[in-house]
Amino acid sequence: MSEQDVDKSRRRFLTAATTVVGAIGAGVVAVPFVGSMVPSARALSAGASVEVDISKLEPGRRLVVEWRKQPVWVLHRTQQNLDDLAKLEDKLADTESNSSKQPAYAKNKHRAIKPEYLVVIGICTHLGCSPQYRPEVGNVDFDSGWLGGFFCACHGSKFDLAGRVYAGVPAPTNLVIPPYMYINNDKVVLIGEDGGVV
Repeated sequence: MSEQDVDKSRRRFLTAATTVVGAIGAGVVAVPFVGSMVPSARALSAGASVEVDISKLEPGRRLVVEWRKQPVWVLHRTQQNLDDLAKLEDKLADTESNSSKQPAYAKNKHRAIKPEYLVVIGICTHLGCSPQYRPEVGNVDFDSGWLGGFFCACHGSKFDLAGRVYAGVPAPTNLVIPPYMYINNDKVVLIGEDGGVV
C-alpha cells in the first residue's frame, strides 16, 4: 500500500479518538488520587481555630484548652506577675526569645499581645511532657527563690510566667507561643488565627 492509498481523514479520526479515550482514562485514574489529597473533615477540625472566652478569667488563674491535640494555656497574669518577670532575666537562657518559636507580635518581654494574658502551648520543649503550673511564690521544693511559673517534674525544666526557659535546665528553648488574636471586643482569644489585635 502506497502513501497515496492511505485514508488521511480516517487516520486523523483514529488519532483523535485514541487521544480522547486516553484523556478520559487518565482523568478517571486521577480522580481518586486528587480526592485523597483533600483533607478529611476530621483533619480540618483537628487544625481548626479554638475560641476561648476570657471575660471571666480572674488574675492569677489559668484556662486549659486543646488546639491541634495540644494543651494551650491562657493565663491571666497579675500585676505582681508582670513585675516579677524583670527580676528573673539573669536566670533565663533566652530572655529575648531569639531562639524560640512565637509570632512576631509576641516577641517581647511578656511574649504576648497584651501583657496581662499569656497564651502558650503547654508542652515542655525538652521531651514533650506537660509542665505543672506553679503560681506560688517563695521557697518551693525545686527552687528557693521561685517567683511563679511552670515546672516540668519529668526532668526538672523550669519556665517563668512568660514561658521563658531557665538557664541550666534540659529544655533548650522557651515554651511555644501559638498564633492567636483577640476578637469580640477583646473578650475572646481565637487560637490558631494569626492576626494580633483586631
